[in-house]
Amino acid sequence: MQKRVVVGLSGGVDSSVAAYLLKEQGYDVIGLFMKNWHDDSVTISDECPWLEDSNDAMLVAEKLGIPFQTVDLSEQYKERIVNYMFREYQMGRTPNPDVLCNREIKFDVFMKIALNLGADFVATGHYCRKGTSTLPQAQHDASLSGQNGETKEIYHLLAGKDPNKDQSYFLCQLSQEQLSKTLFPIGELLKPEVRKIASEQGLITAEKRDSQGLCFIGKVRLPEFLQQQLAPKDGAIVEVPSDFKEYKMETPDFTSEEEKLEYLSAKHSYSICDGKQVGIHHGAHYFTNGQRKGLAVGGTKEPLFVIATDVDENVIYTGQGKDHPGLYRRGLFVKNEEIHWVRKDLEIAEDEKMEVMARIRYRQALEKATLHRTFSGLYVIFDKPQSAITEGQFVAWYDGSELLGSGVIS
Repeated sequence: MQKRVVVGLSGGVDSSVAAYLLKEQGYDVIGLFMKNWHDDSVTISDECPWLEDSNDAMLVAEKLGIPFQTVDLSEQYKERIVNYMFREYQMGRTPNPDVLCNREIKFDVFMKIALNLGADFVATGHYCRKGTSTLPQAQHDASLSGQNGETKEIYHLLAGKDPNKDQSYFLCQLSQEQLSKTLFPIGELLKPEVRKIASEQGLITAEKRDSQGLCFIGKVRLPEFLQQQLAPKDGAIVEVPSDFKEYKMETPDFTSEEEKLEYLSAKHSYSICDGKQVGIHHGAHYFTNGQRKGLAVGGTKEPLFVIATDVDENVIYTGQGKDHPGLYRRGLFVKNEEIHWVRKDLEIAEDEKMEVMARIRYRQALEKATLHRTFSGLYVIFDKPQSAITEGQFVAWYDGSELLGSGVIS
């Protein structure tokens, strides 16, 4: 019997080719465009307007001879993504809406719509791959084992073949159930190969630029976007010298392993008297660790980078140069309720540890790290200090090319 797949047609080349490949493989393909945003007032008009994208998606569906419709998910998007962003920024954290959009919209709300249309699978144009294997029931946690059988199918979230386009990080919050119903048709292809296929098939999206900015919104002026709910408020920009006393402190003796982990993961803390005021900003919640642009402070030998923000006191702390010690630390912490394992069968228990490769942002090279599970949560300790570890972002950990799990950085 022919399997039905609903493809999330975004109006870009990747999802267009995904739909073409699935049709060639003999699937019954339906194209759906997700409309998730109405407010164009904060969107840079010529960057990824949804109307143009939906029209391109429709033309692709016509070319491929597949059914097409638009679904309006703007209410769910506002509730689950936009409101979440406002809350996070208000607390001085920097959210990753693209990761949440995949978990909450594409692979939850959208997936349920697709399944109601009789779909066996949902497909997207992500550059990642899915693998499957089976494990004996005896090796499995009881909550994962098959109801009656001897084995349980396991789904593996794997990096895309194209190292420059791998998007597995954006899918780091997916579950086994979501993966079981998902296809990634272009995961084995390089980007130039995708464009070549689109060109050969005469798809209108073949040479279209990749979209930038927030998932489904497009490129926005972030301060203007945030000012819808977070009012501007002038405050001090303080420059902290690289020889700040806290950076030179000797490593203390630790009475326990967790005390050492806490020390390695601790954020640098500052007060306004730890440096000199060099400028004025319009709201600490508009800035994030590692940010260089938007400070509007000149006259320094090297560029200023944000090394910390204090939304309570409305102060931004900065340091000169990308090697400023305030940018770096060895570890981070994930609260118990924020730990997510894609591979639940590999989850480590309290007092266990696991050597992994990890990243704290999209496109960052994977770095050697060790996971330490404690009573209070999960510590991720890197072999080398990492720049601009940022609260609210996601850390994802891998074994080779397989993404095993992720968590929100506290």
